[in-house]
Amino acid sequence: MGRPEGRHGRLCREARSQVERTLDMTTIAFIGLGNMGGGMAANLAKAGHDVAAFDISQAALETAVGNGCRAAESGADAVKGAEAVVTMLPAGKHVKAVYTDDVFDNAEPGTLLLDCSTIDVDTAREVAEEAGTKGFLMVDAPVSGGIAAANGGTLTFMVGGPDNAFARAEPILEAMGKAVIHAGESGAGQAAKICNNMLLGATMIATCETFNLARRLGLDLQTFYDISSKASGQSWSMTSYCPVPGIGPQSPADNDYEGGFAAPLMLKDLKLAMEAADSVDARTPMGAKARALYEQYVAHGGDKKDFSGIIAFLEHGESR
Repeated sequence: MGRPEGRHGRLCREARSQVERTLDMTTIAFIGLGNMGGGMAANLAKAGHDVAAFDISQAALETAVGNGCRAAESGADAVKGAEAVVTMLPAGKHVKAVYTDDVFDNAEPGTLLLDCSTIDVDTAREVAEEAGTKGFLMVDAPVSGGIAAANGGTLTFMVGGPDNAFARAEPILEAMGKAVIHAGESGAGQAAKICNNMLLGATMIATCETFNLARRLGLDLQTFYDISSKASGQSWSMTSYCPVPGIGPQSPADNDYEGGFAAPLMLKDLKLAMEAADSVDARTPMGAKARALYEQYVAHGGDKKDFSGIIAFLEHGESR
């Protein structure tokens, strides 16, 4: 057995690690600085990367500059000279347009492309295939974790793409997240994301229904939480993101269901899941019901609320 590592040896190892990280700094174009992208770009800059940022919102761009990024005049301008391009955009049509109009004609062949948007699997595969024909390496890398995780650098990335693209993408994604998991070939990251969020949407509804029932049956909700969080009914929706104020770890429920993961985004993911299910003839009755309930919730006042706020809609038929 070797001698235990002393303080001097540990400090030397940490110094070498810092040098290695510095040598790995990358020039990155970041397009899409919304609620999620803004925090992600800031964390790349914080990690020491040279980030050229662009968004159609001037306010978002100014915030990115304040967080250490450089402002680009356009998406095309941002990708010029970049070693990697990261995109975080609302939907598949935006992803396809940005890569077709801005990235493919202005980035150097060999540039690594990372799309962190949540979009349909078919578009992800189509864009990745075109990227490959033009000499780019590309991964689809949608995220889980919400705004707080984006700001805190604790996202989980589900990555689809070839092994060599994943190997290059991993250290960049690690600067923005706590877990980076290779799900398979192109499109697999998107498939994993929509399956995960279909499960999340359905379990949140079940959790909300259960607390509403427990209240009506006269159970003390803290006592019920103490029981169920240690029993077979335990789920992430209960123990990490409880929809009842004052119970469990702090969550959007403690802030009138503001912040967190917006209900319209959950609805978007559930719609993508149902489209994917139809494309492969998968039976997903719980997913379909979750989509229908979130459609109703968003239409009845939940459009500005966190997805866990559906607890009030299930109880009263409206968001309160």
